[in-house]
Amino acid sequence: MAVEAAEGKAKLSDEQKEAESKRIIAGIASSLSIPLSKVKSAVALLDEGNTIPFIARYRKEMTGELDENELRSIDERLQYMRNLEERKREVIRLIDEQGKLSEELRAGIEQAVKLQEVEDLYRPYRQKRKTRASVAKEKGLEPLAEWLWSQPRQGDPLREAARYVSDEKGVANAEEALQGAMDILAENIADDASIRAWVRKFTFDQSLLKTEARNKDQESVYEMYYSYQEPVRKLPPHRVLAINRGEREEMLRVSFDVPVDRIHEHMRRKLLRGGTAAAVREALESVIEDAYKRLISPSIEREVRGELTEKAEEHAITIFSENLRNLLLQPPVRGNIVLGVDPAFRTGCKLAVIDDTGKLLEVAVSYPTPPNNKVAEAERLINGLIDKYKVELIVIGNGTASRETEQFIAELIRKRASAGESASAAASASSSAGGADLKYIIVNEAGASVYSASKLAAEEFPSLDVAERSAVSIARRLQDPLAELVKIEPKAIGVGQYQHDVSQKRLDESLGGVVESAVNHVGVDVNTASSSLLSYVAGVNATIAKNIVKFREENGRFVKRAQLQKVPRLGAKSYEQCIGFLRIPEGANPLDRTPIHPESYSVVDKLFAELGLELKELGDAKVKQLLVEADAAALADRLEVGLPTLRDIIDSLLKPGRDPREELPPPIFHTDVLHLEDLTPGMELQGTVRNVIDFGAFVDIGIKNDGLVHISQLSDKFVKHPMDVVSVGDNVTVWVLSVDEKKGRVSLTMRKPN
Repeated sequence: MAVEAAEGKAKLSDEQKEAESKRIIAGIASSLSIPLSKVKSAVALLDEGNTIPFIARYRKEMTGELDENELRSIDERLQYMRNLEERKREVIRLIDEQGKLSEELRAGIEQAVKLQEVEDLYRPYRQKRKTRASVAKEKGLEPLAEWLWSQPRQGDPLREAARYVSDEKGVANAEEALQGAMDILAENIADDASIRAWVRKFTFDQSLLKTEARNKDQESVYEMYYSYQEPVRKLPPHRVLAINRGEREEMLRVSFDVPVDRIHEHMRRKLLRGGTAAAVREALESVIEDAYKRLISPSIEREVRGELTEKAEEHAITIFSENLRNLLLQPPVRGNIVLGVDPAFRTGCKLAVIDDTGKLLEVAVSYPTPPNNKVAEAERLINGLIDKYKVELIVIGNGTASRETEQFIAELIRKRASAGESASAAASASSSAGGADLKYIIVNEAGASVYSASKLAAEEFPSLDVAERSAVSIARRLQDPLAELVKIEPKAIGVGQYQHDVSQKRLDESLGGVVESAVNHVGVDVNTASSSLLSYVAGVNATIAKNIVKFREENGRFVKRAQLQKVPRLGAKSYEQCIGFLRIPEGANPLDRTPIHPESYSVVDKLFAELGLELKELGDAKVKQLLVEADAAALADRLEVGLPTLRDIIDSLLKPGRDPREELPPPIFHTDVLHLEDLTPGMELQGTVRNVIDFGAFVDIGIKNDGLVHISQLSDKFVKHPMDVVSVGDNVTVWVLSVDEKKGRVSLTMRKPN
């Protein structure tokens, strides 16, 4: 019967499905403040299997130009609402099977807008493990509980309880019978959905979260929380996660300070009537206090902690995601021979020279840092590589021994420059070939070791050891950050806060979406892209990505987009989703190097005919001038195409082959090193933002540790969050506020001194 009931409930009629769909779409539109028509179109496109990058780029007319963030919010909310509706049906079925489903209860469940509300309503009907109340019910004490709850104007609870004394049922005396009845009522009160909802909100709004040290004599990073309290409603996300970690590591005890008297008073007003017999009222007041202290308070505090943690995790994931996106979209530095350096102490600095396409030319190892200190030998080796391959840029990873290696490289560059100046012009040209304008930069090497030890790296460089692969990865991060960083698990790229303390499943989903968005925003050269990069293209999974690479290796370079239809497993739907994001720079059709989707090629033909142009003229100044002067609105009507699509087409034609990252300022390169002792308050410096967190931004100014610009020092105006002012990768001007040489810390400001 239960199975049949489940199957019957699961199979909705067409009318029920339509009603549910309308309800969900209306709920999404209301919660996200997006017009109903846009949400309806977006949901329909998502249900058809379209990817978010494809919808955002190529279905603007249908969605009213919703962007990727809005579409992802709709998609997430859609999954939540559908899960909510499914849970509602399941709860209704389970209660109905118990014969306890009233129309009022059904309506309450159906009108719930949160899963928590549904679970609160289901709580009294959920099967529980053995409790004091269930034991009392087994002893036949429910009638006594019902009498007590009727709140009679006359009567003595103990005298009434004496009627339930029974050796057979294990009730020894009236006091025990009365306590059992009170236990039943306490559980009933604790299961009351309206009481729980009120207490939960009151606890969140009015209570303090308090922390104390388990051992006050033990030094730790949690010392600020050894005796700490803050209103729950004001706790910032990063503090929630820090407290959680401190508790998990058994450094802190966490508790709530709740105005209990006000909760008792509210429950008495809601549950008790006037005129009740004094002894009965006294017993019920005791029930209320027990219900709160023993049953409601512990679970509500867990729920509030859970809600705080969930919000804090979402916030941390948002910060990580935004930082990751900015890091992935850093401008590529192309056209240079690069020397990558993976610094180390005992095992030496691994070196890798790559050409301007990222191809590995040579690897080596040098030992300029302690304990080896083979500086002269390292200079000869690196100078030899610079001269042999005409190296122009040196890229140093920011890990262990980074600053010691930087000191060595800066001194090497100084010596080369000095030698070049003192030599004759001819000798200079000969001896300093490739190194005359030599510069270096330090890059974030987070995740390089993860990549180096991966199966992908082993397949790419089977003859190299792990550290040598890491040096290659570090060098390539400068040439094309996006292409290299996609090879690494996104959460291994350290540009967030507390990423190890959040839901790893949710983090993976969010960061995967960020990488997908960045890859499709930039576009991918299908003839040079790795399978890792291709796998993030809309509509392309790991299998299809490998098949594209294999097809390319077996059949040579792609010369037109249509050839991709021959790739195994790349069906019509996948082709539709991915093809606009795949580029063929040297293709037979010049449109194949643009973001224009092949479905719009006919529109381009009509546009060029309308303007009296030929496709082969694409890129000419005359074409650009005519496109700039074109009246897009009037043309859209004549060409029978949506205005947003035509605008995108014209923009793509104006900049064929454009990489949007190249519009960003290039990174800051160095020729000399800065020491902590060189810094003085007020000194002006140029730096690069390495990480943005809730309380500020860390900026690389060329010393061992990044300097901190506190949120209060980011601007002369009020700053709600650091991300409103700076992003990872930004080049910024900062001034030194203070230097703590003992701790190696530097405080910076972006507020120009008077």
